Amino acid sequence: MPEALPRPLLLIQTAFIGDVILATALLDHLHRTEPGTPVDFLVRKGNEGMVQHHPHVRQVLVWDKKQDKYRGLWRLLQQIRASDYGRVITLQRFASTGFLTAFSGAPERIGFDKNPLARGFTRAVPHIIGAGVHEVSRNLHLLDPAYDGPIPAPRLYPTATDEAAAAPYAAAGPYLCIAPTSVWFTKQFPQEQWLKLLAALPAHYTVYLLGGPPDVAACEALLAASSREKTLNLAGNLSLLASAALMRGAVLNYVNDSAPMHLCSAVGAPTCAVYCSTVPFFGFGPLSPFSRVVEIKGDLDCRPCGLHGYAKCPLGHFQCAYGIETRQMLAALAEAELLVMK
Repeated sequence: MPEALPRPLLLIQTAFIGDVILATALLDHLHRTEPGTPVDFLVRKGNEGMVQHHPHVRQVLVWDKKQDKYRGLWRLLQQIRASDYGRVITLQRFASTGFLTAFSGAPERIGFDKNPLARGFTRAVPHIIGAGVHEVSRNLHLLDPAYDGPIPAPRLYPTATDEAAAAPYAAAGPYLCIAPTSVWFTKQFPQEQWLKLLAALPAHYTVYLLGGPPDVAACEALLAASSREKTLNLAGNLSLLASAALMRGAVLNYVNDSAPMHLCSAVGAPTCAVYCSTVPFFGFGPLSPFSRVVEIKGDLDCRPCGLHGYAKCPLGHFQCAYGIETRQMLAALAEAELLVMK
């Protein structure tokens, strides 16, 4: 009798882009440890482009949270139950994805113990924020609670189209990338601080401002306020994967604690991550081979003020951002330049 094929597995991550990027570390881990297991991936609408062409994903399921939230959730449950998954794993602590997991009909239903539907899981894994545990490690423990190996980086695979879109900019000589925005205000290095950096960067570098369509106006305002030559606003002109391909060839990428930092990790791009209100200790730090974290020197009693960030500084001073010195940013560039010279 021929050996039966493994039943497919479903990973669920319907949060932000950065969370989806970090979850891709599990795709490569599964490919190494269970190369015969088909893996499907459920994401929110708008994030499917990150994994549609991933070589280790069989099928991408999409949940439209904005237009058809609850009916769409019910349809997804029917689809999941009809797909004969052997394992359904939610990487989130929300009731919606816990619902899909608990009622999936899969023999193994796995998630974090803080999920409101955890009683319907066959295995609920402790979720620990802080203690220096990286998000990738937290996720890997859903696959293997005993895992104690190295933290694998996430991995994305830009297509030939993505590479071609980035190529003309990468061919223009040595360059730096800046992704100046974030969904959260208190995670975002202020425009005044970015302007100081732009003024201090060596003139021979071309600087590319990166972001998605929602970031076009902020990047345009930054460009307009700067007198630096050889600075181009590419926000809204490149897909996320094309941006990742461009970042991969930069001497250094300046990013916030936000999705572009994880893009860098996923393609091994040199990274300078600026932390304002949040801290790497939460477990979302950069994983690129060359990674430097820049944050205010010394302690602030109010920092960190939250896991994600706020629409404004709760105390009104935003010293965690304004207290960062430009020379700290330039020191990271000096180290990256030494690496390029080797």
